[in-house]
Amino acid sequence: MGVNSAHPLENPSAFTNLIEMLSLLLIPAALCFTFGKAVDNKKQGIAIFLAMLLMLVVCLGVVGVSEQAGTPQLAQNGAVDLSTVNQAGGNMEGKETRFGIAASSTWSVFTTAASNGSVNSMHDSYTPLGGMIQMLQMQLGEVIFGGVGCGLYGMLAFAILTVFIAGLMVGRTPEFLGKKIEPYEMKWSVLVCLATPIAILAGSGIAAVIPSVADSLTNSGAHGFSEMLYAYTSGAGNNGSAFAGFNANTVFLNVSIALVMLFARFLPVTGTLAIAGSLANKKKVAVSAGTLSTTNAMFAFLLIFVVLLIGAISFFPALALGPIAEFFQMG
Repeated sequence: MGVNSAHPLENPSAFTNLIEMLSLLLIPAALCFTFGKAVDNKKQGIAIFLAMLLMLVVCLGVVGVSEQAGTPQLAQNGAVDLSTVNQAGGNMEGKETRFGIAASSTWSVFTTAASNGSVNSMHDSYTPLGGMIQMLQMQLGEVIFGGVGCGLYGMLAFAILTVFIAGLMVGRTPEFLGKKIEPYEMKWSVLVCLATPIAILAGSGIAAVIPSVADSLTNSGAHGFSEMLYAYTSGAGNNGSAFAGFNANTVFLNVSIALVMLFARFLPVTGTLAIAGSLANKKKVAVSAGTLSTTNAMFAFLLIFVVLLIGAISFFPALALGPIAEFFQMG
């Protein structure tokens, strides 16, 4: 059956829906605190957790507001009131009526923040901005909690990149967890952070110029491009969710998405292990007045800025051709 986690035998009520949603992120969120304990710096784990949580809340807000507002087409340019007591309101297309917009939006954000792929609503039916956030969370390397461990190591690569950028600004050698960050660690961190963008953009870019790929689209224009971009994004994120209007069952699409999946998963894993091995062999340096704290609110916000900066630079052109273009066409 195509209803996935909205099936009544699996997910019969709003309570089971809540339990399942929380379970998606329970272990990935807990690993932030596990990391803090493992490196004997609980504040570091809390700082990473808060950075992830803040981004998750913002993403949830954007999707929820966008879906509740609906589209001009649904409201028929104001001729239909979407807010009356006799209607669910907003964009209910593709949503399970037992859960409504709020719970469906929350699940969509949680599942694309994790390497999960389960859905209780159809992502292809979301508004352009709602679908964009789902893609963007995966395009960032699923560092907003992510799967069991993969979100954490992706975020730690961004943390190393953040301390390097901050070190350049203040003219000091960057340090993380009391260890000096040198060219070896920086090179691997950059590869970890850029592996997902390279895989997604290269794969979807090649697919966009293959004439036969257009036959797999059920929608034309910007939304059709979004369907294809989502397929490669979900493959790179090892997610499993999809804009279901895209029939990706061809030899080229199966092989290319599989290659994207392998590249975007094994390269970051290799890079993370290389960084961990290098840092483990280094001695701790003494903390001084000029040492950049990586456990306070300023670092958490700087970390968020670097994550979004890398994501915006990498994916804005592609998103502009898909969901952003569709949003402006919608008006």
